[in-house]
Amino acid sequence: MRGIRRYANAKVGVLLGGLSKEREISIKTGTAIAEALARRNYRVEVLDVSRDICRKLTEKRIDVAFIALHGRWGEDGTIQGLLEILGIPYTGSGVMASAVAMDKVVSKRLFREAGLPTPPYTVLREPAAAPARPLPQVVKPASEGSTIGVAIVRSQEAWEKALDEAFQLDQTVIAEDYVEGREITAAVLNGAPLPLIHIEPKEGFYDYTSKYTPGKTLYHVPADLEPATESLIKDLATEAYQALGCEGCARVDLILSEEAGPTILEVNTIPGMTPTSLVPKAAAAAGMSFEDLTEAILDDASLKIGTNREHKR
Repeated sequence: MRGIRRYANAKVGVLLGGLSKEREISIKTGTAIAEALARRNYRVEVLDVSRDICRKLTEKRIDVAFIALHGRWGEDGTIQGLLEILGIPYTGSGVMASAVAMDKVVSKRLFREAGLPTPPYTVLREPAAAPARPLPQVVKPASEGSTIGVAIVRSQEAWEKALDEAFQLDQTVIAEDYVEGREITAAVLNGAPLPLIHIEPKEGFYDYTSKYTPGKTLYHVPADLEPATESLIKDLATEAYQALGCEGCARVDLILSEEAGPTILEVNTIPGMTPTSLVPKAAAAAGMSFEDLTEAILDDASLKIGTNREHKR
């Protein structure tokens, strides 16, 4: 499967690394993307993003940016804003969608406004002596990814420890009602859902270790679901993608409860593309190679602000 190759003759800058706690994963993601594009004969320039990125972008004179950054200063709208100012088309969501998806408080409010199911939650600006809602609670920093700082709290002692760790990472913390059920992820590629994945960690929940350690998690793709349930989850994922204004490739994480059905946890606007990552698995189930996937994401790259949606360099 081949894309339309809008940028076949362009110089593609793969932006990786960055300054966040997810730098290591970003390097793996970006390296895999750069190698895949090179195999399809694109002119690729790998740029390790640091505080001198503006100078690097100016000197390397790339035509389009493939953003492979995870976490803050890469997934939160900041690098997207810089690329808009420089007039460089880029992959994925724009400034606003990137920012609101990264902020779990804002994104959950938008889910609710759109009538989408999401677990009840409490927003904390400072440590609380006791949870406002019954345990268990899922405690997470409001603006971190890769489940960094996330804990399932089942006791008062664990509550205090989880808050302490979360507030070391962010000034705002979410305490969300824990929902028992199957972990489902739905990748949405250029507005269309890919096959669903049922994630089954061998131990505990789908935390950082389970995500990035081969053999720690079982992946069922396509997920073994009733057709009506599968259709509902795909619809919800697409609606969540649209509610935040996402573009390109995004991943919607959900819990499928036997009693309450599917509920949306969050949206990731720059999903991982490592050997254990979910989106490549979903794409493979749809008959797309890794190279097909990277080309499809690249083909959708554009400037997002205003009415200018075309490649202008």
